[in-house]
Amino acid sequence: MVGRRKYEDGCAIAQALDVIGERWALLVVRELVLGPKRFTDLLTGLHGASSDVLTQRLRDLSEAGVVRRRRLGPPAATWVYELTDWGAELEPIILELAQWVHKSPLMRYDLPLGPDSLMLSLKTRFHPPADGESATLGLYFGDVHFRVRIEDGRLDISRGDPENSDLILDTDQTTLLSLLNPDGSVDDALSSGQLRLTGDKALADWFRGLFPIPG
Repeated sequence: MVGRRKYEDGCAIAQALDVIGERWALLVVRELVLGPKRFTDLLTGLHGASSDVLTQRLRDLSEAGVVRRRRLGPPAATWVYELTDWGAELEPIILELAQWVHKSPLMRYDLPLGPDSLMLSLKTRFHPPADGESATLGLYFGDVHFRVRIEDGRLDISRGDPENSDLILDTDQTTLLSLLNPDGSVDDALSSGQLRLTGDKALADWFRGLFPIPG
């Protein structure tokens, strides 16, 4: 990380910020928590970051051991970036940070939310089902697909298409957020064409009840 300014402080917090404290660095991590991404997909998810800035942040994070670059095998045969095992340990830190900021009077809910950010927000809002029911879902936002598994009171989300899914919701971020509101309606979203559903509609109603709005 030649040329970067460091805190030169023995405090572990300061040294952690030496690794992930640069502008966009932690958001790069956010974009990779749910799985690998190509450079162009990262750039799409980081609204406002230039190609040069993203290249530098990926270089910094790679040198620090947080991110690595690898080539996918056929049929994709493309280069992607992903978190290392150590980098993946940042996920609970990011989620705690998100929960913390919800208590701020300055928190804004009118700004756009990307697919990865929305999936991580589901993790912060998840309330395990009282009945212990399990399910495998697909959440589709255009060509961005996520696998969602709810089992043993745990929520697991990763990028990609689910196998043997019980339900697939094909929609957009705004519609899904509205469905999770207390007054959200699966029927209204279906009738408006903003939601396409494959599977049991009752399961969709069950799913939306697992993500109450943070207090």
